[in-house]
Amino acid sequence: MLTIFVDGDACPVKAEIEKVAARHGLAVTIVSNGGLRPSANPLMRHVTVADGADAADDWIVAQIGAGDICVTADIPLAGRCLDKGACVLSPNGKPFTLEGIGMALGLRELNRHLREMTPGGQTHHAAFSKQDRSRFLGELENCIRKAQRSQPADRSRGPI
Repeated sequence: MLTIFVDGDACPVKAEIEKVAARHGLAVTIVSNGGLRPSANPLMRHVTVADGADAADDWIVAQIGAGDICVTADIPLAGRCLDKGACVLSPNGKPFTLEGIGMALGLRELNRHLREMTPGGQTHHAAFSKQDRSRFLGELENCIRKAQRSQPADRSRGPI
């Protein structure tokens, strides 16, 4: 069964994911280090992992399969999920691709270097906009349709 995995600690589109998943009858697994309020929706599963820089990422990569969907802003996690054949979206709706992940990783490293050179290491992030939310919803629908077309009807991941 197609599953949506969410890198949940700082994801601004959890409510949107829940609505879209409910409409399609898809399971969602939100993975975090804790502190998230669980949903009453039976399709929503919350997994709390141990503290650690990559604990949530490692859990997602261990569970995700080809054709599943991952929602994350974490570029290294996106690359690992792409390597397993998953569709990967950032919360602002921009899809990660195998062709573009190398450039995204390079830009991430360049930005890290620039932050280190900036007094105080301050960075400014663009505000999350209605356009970002709208783009995310459209791209999530595209990923779901693509995954549903390419998956066998009775795919089974086995026990989790």
